[in-house]
Amino acid sequence: MGIIPTLRALVAALPFAAIALPALADIKDYEFQLTQSEFKQGNGVVITVKLIDKRSGKPVPDAVIFAKRIDMEPESMATMASPIEALPAPESGGYSFKTNLVMEGGWRLSLGAKVQGETGTLENKLILKAVP
Repeated sequence: MGIIPTLRALVAALPFAAIALPALADIKDYEFQLTQSEFKQGNGVVITVKLIDKRSGKPVPDAVIFAKRIDMEPESMATMASPIEALPAPESGGYSFKTNLVMEGGWRLSLGAKVQGETGTLENKLILKAVP
């Protein structure tokens, strides 16, 4: 077999090779979700979120959360913030935080993370409620 027929066969196979490649993920394919949306007002409240791959619905472990903030922006009090600390993961794809929900009402949990194997930064803002 000569070089020209070999090249022709290779070029003919290229469209099929492209079809077999897996679709690449995008940082927009991931999101944090609250495991519950209402919490008892007070100190030492534990908030757990899951990082989900929206394409499969499966939890995503081992993300690096580099930014976290909780404030009362839903009540037009964005300057009313509470300290927040990361806790050990309760399960694969789960991420927990301890904070003080000092007032009843709406709170915003803002998270920034890097997902292993993906480029870009995932940023989510989740709304929860502190109840008496």
